Amino acid sequence: MTDSNIQPLHNVTHAKTKIKNGINTEFMKTQHLVPIVAHEFSRVANEYPIVYVKNAETGEFQPVAMLGLEPNENLFIKDGKWEGMYIPHALVRYPLALVANPEDKEKLMVAIVQSSDLVNEEEGRELFDEKGEETEYLKRRKESLISYLEFSQVTAAFSKYLADKELLSAQTLTIEINGEKRDINGIYLIDEKKLNELSDEDFLDIRKRGFLGPIYSFLTSMHQVNRLARIKADQNAQ
Repeated sequence: MTDSNIQPLHNVTHAKTKIKNGINTEFMKTQHLVPIVAHEFSRVANEYPIVYVKNAETGEFQPVAMLGLEPNENLFIKDGKWEGMYIPHALVRYPLALVANPEDKEKLMVAIVQSSDLVNEEEGRELFDEKGEETEYLKRRKESLISYLEFSQVTAAFSKYLADKELLSAQTLTIEINGEKRDINGIYLIDEKKLNELSDEDFLDIRKRGFLGPIYSFLTSMHQVNRLARIKADQNAQ
C-alpha cells in the first residue's frame, strides 16, 4: 500500500464516497502476520497463534496474529472469503485509518485508503450526508479508530514491560506439514520458564497491572500453530 493511496477524509472530496460492508479479502490474502492489541489476545488465542516480532529499526516489539506459516500466505482466505471466526481489529478498521496531520504532527486525522475494493460511490455506507455532516456510521467508525489507538498505546506499554523484564526470547517454531518439518524463525515468544522464575514482587506487579490475562492468552495460543499446519496440509492436499 503506497501513501498515494491514502487520502485525508474530507466532506467535499468524499461527499459521495461509500464503504461497502465486509472486509477486503484482496488486501488481506497476502497478510500472514497481522498486528493485534492486548485487549483482543483472548479472542485471537482461540484461533490463531500469537507471536512477537521485533522492529529492526526501533527495537520495539509488536504482537501479531499468525494467519499463515510463510510470507504472503493467509490460510484463512479461501475463494475470496474469510474463513476464520474472529477478525483482528487491525483488519476491521480498514479502509479507514488515523494518520498524522501534516500541518500539526501532534494531531491525528482520519484518512481513507482510496484504492480499497470497499471504497466506491455506488454502494455501501455513506460517510457524509447531503449537508456535508458526518453520518452516524462515520462517527462510530471514528470512535472505533480512537479506541484502537488507545488499545495500541496500552499494548505498547505491555510489550515494553515484557521486554524490560526480559520475558521475551527469540524462538524457532518447528512445524510438520505432510511429514516434512519446517522452521519458522525471527519470532519472539513469552518465556514461560522465566515467567515462573519471577520474584513474588514482580509477579504481583504483573497481576496489579492487569497483564496476567494477556500473558496466559499468549501462552495458550501456541496450540494453534499445529492447527495452522493442519489447515495448510489440507489445502495442499486439495
